[in-house]
Amino acid sequence: MNKMKVYQDLMRIVQDGGRVKHDDMLSAYTFTKTGGEADVLVLPESYAEVQRIVRYTAAEGIPMTVLGNGSNVIVRDGGIRGVVINLTRLDAIHLDGHHIIAQSGAAIIDVSRFALKHGLTGMEFACGIPGSVGGALYMNAGAYGGETADVLDHAVAVDSSGQLLQLNHSDLRLGYRNSAISRNGYIALEGTFALTPRHMPEIKAEMDRLTRLRRMKQPLEFPSCGSVFKRPPGYFAGKLIQDCGLQGTRIGGVEVSRKHAGFMVNVDHGTATDYINLIRHVQKTVKAKFNVDLETEVKIIGESGEVQDR
Repeated sequence: MNKMKVYQDLMRIVQDGGRVKHDDMLSAYTFTKTGGEADVLVLPESYAEVQRIVRYTAAEGIPMTVLGNGSNVIVRDGGIRGVVINLTRLDAIHLDGHHIIAQSGAAIIDVSRFALKHGLTGMEFACGIPGSVGGALYMNAGAYGGETADVLDHAVAVDSSGQLLQLNHSDLRLGYRNSAISRNGYIALEGTFALTPRHMPEIKAEMDRLTRLRRMKQPLEFPSCGSVFKRPPGYFAGKLIQDCGLQGTRIGGVEVSRKHAGFMVNVDHGTATDYINLIRHVQKTVKAKFNVDLETEVKIIGESGEVQDR
C-alpha cells in the first residue's frame, strides 16, 4: 500500500484534509490510552462519505478497520495497517415521537440522558455504559439487567460493498454480546430506539441508582477497556477471577482491578502488550483452577510489536 497516495485519495473523498491523518497514534482514541499508529485515519461526517470510503478501500484492496469511541477495544502496540475509520463525528441524536434516532458515533450515555430529558423510559440501563451507539449495536451492549435488544427498533448500516442497509429488529438477530452487524462485518451508522413515556423523576431516580452502583463497583478512576470478559455460562467472570486470587495482579503498567475483578486498569503507562499478556495470564489461571474458558468481550485489533517500515 502506498500510504501517501491513500492519504491524498481520502482527502479528496472527504474534501476536508483536517479529517484525514496519517501515522496518527491510536492511543489518543482509546479508553485504555494504548495503541500504535494508524497508517491512515479518516473521520467521516456523513453516511455518503462512509460509503465512498468503503467502496474506495474495497476497490483498491486496502485493509479497513472501524473504530468507534474506543471504549471496548485494545489496539495493539504495532498499530493498524491500511485505513482506520473513526465514526465519532457522526454523533447526532434526535426525537421522533417516542423514538430516539441516534447516529453511531454518539455516546450511548448521551442517548440515555436525551431520553430522560424527554420523559422516555427504557434507556436507563445505558446511563453508565461508556461506549458509542455503534458499539452498542455491534455487540448488543447491556448492563444491570437491560440490553440494547430490549429497546432497539431498527438500524442503518453499511455492508462491505458500500451499500446502505435498513435492518429491522429481526434482521439484527441480537444475541449475547453479538448481532448480525458484528457477524456480517457491517458498519453500524444509526440506531432507532423505541421507548415509553414515564415521569421524569422516576427515570432520574433509576439512573441515579445505577450510577451509584457503577461508582461503587467499577474502577472509574483509571483508564480501562470496560468489562474484559464475556459471562461464561453458569458463572460470572469477575467472581472466577476473584476466587483465583488475581485481583491486584499486575503486568507492566496494567493491573486486574482491586475494585472489580472483571476490569483491567492502566495504572502506570501500560501498553497494549501489557493488557494482552495480563488477559492471557488470567485466562490460563481460571482454566487451570476451574476448567472454564474465559472469552474476551473486549475486541483486540491491530499488529503486535513495533511498526515496521512500509
